[in-house]
Formats: sequence, structure tokens, C-alpha cells
Amino acid sequence: MIENIKFDDKGLVTAVVQDANTKEVLTVAYMNKESLEKTLESGETWFYSRSREALWHKGATSGNVQKVVSIKADCDGDALVVEVLPAGPACHNGTTSCFTTVLQEKAKVGSVSIIPELVKVIEKREQDMPEGAYTTYLFDKGIDKICKKVGEEATEVVIGAKNRDAEEVKWEAADLIYHLLVLLQEQKVNVFDVLHVLEKRHEEK
Repeated sequence: MIENIKFDDKGLVTAVVQDANTKEVLTVAYMNKESLEKTLESGETWFYSRSREALWHKGATSGNVQKVVSIKADCDGDALVVEVLPAGPACHNGTTSCFTTVLQEKAKVGSVSIIPELVKVIEKREQDMPEGAYTTYLFDKGIDKICKKVGEEATEVVIGAKNRDAEEVKWEAADLIYHLLVLLQEQKVNVFDVLHVLEKRHEEK
């Protein structure tokens, strides 16, 4: 595998590090042959620092290690995409991703990326319980109230579908997904584990 990688004249290859769950690009770093070998052997990311001219193990001092899920090379073999499960922020500034400076941002279209954003908000609501927030109200009322809302919203989706009302289905389905995410958080079930179940079922077909 490593034999197929085209390292540049400095012995380096670009490594794009991506969150395996959210697909967010976390950082771009460099690997030489030794750091790539260490990454493959340890299952955690190792890089080569051009400024220090030395290998470095991500998270060795901060604890923010990155568990490797997959490593893929592009068609030319001169760039890598490393999918990881991060234990903490990827950026030395303390942010999840190093890519925080917006140069241009057009209107967003619907994207599954909203799911991890919602999960983060719901987790923080449960931790902080800010007064006046609807999510706080749900957690305060407890599992019976949350289950009731999931059932109500599921029923509303069914009614909208029976009425052939696509607009109603769209809005009620959004409500259902939100309340289901609250339920998963209350039960401490990771939504990505649910998605992995779907992936596994798909692979088995």
C-alpha cells in the first residue's frame, strides 16, 4: 500500500483529516513514510512537522488523539484522506476544526450536516439547562414527556402522508427528527451508532 503513495521531493504527502461521522474537514497536515507507517500500526494519527522537522503524534500531550477509521489515497496517489474519530479539538486553537475563517459562504441547501450540529446543541442544552429553552423544558419534564412528543410528531407525519400534503410531511418530519434526537440524548444513545446500524444492514443486503 505505502509503495503506491507518491511522496514529494521532500518525502511528504498531504493528509486531509476528516471526521468519520460528521465528514467535517478537521485539518490538513503532512505525513512522511515513517509517520504513515506509525499511523497504520498504531491506529492513531502521526504526522510530520515541517517547521520542527520531526514526527508528532496528534494528542500525545493534549489527549486529543484521533482514532483512525480509514485512510484513502487519491487516484494519483499523492494525497490522502484520513477519516478519524477525534477525542477532542483538532486545532491548536481549541476549535473542532482548523477551518474557521469564512472567505465566502452562499446560502446553504438542506444537508445531513445539520444533524451533528443539532446533536451538539441538544447535548449543551442538557448540560446547561438554560431557562426558557424548549429543549430544557423537555429534559426537565423527563422521558415520559419526550416519548409523548416523539409519538405525537410521528402521528403528525402519518396524518400528513395520508392527506398527501408534502409540505405538512416536510415540517412534521423535521419536528419528529428533532424530538427523536432529544430522545437519543436522554437515553445516551449516539446518533452515529444508529447510522452505523443502518450502514451494517445496508452492507448485509
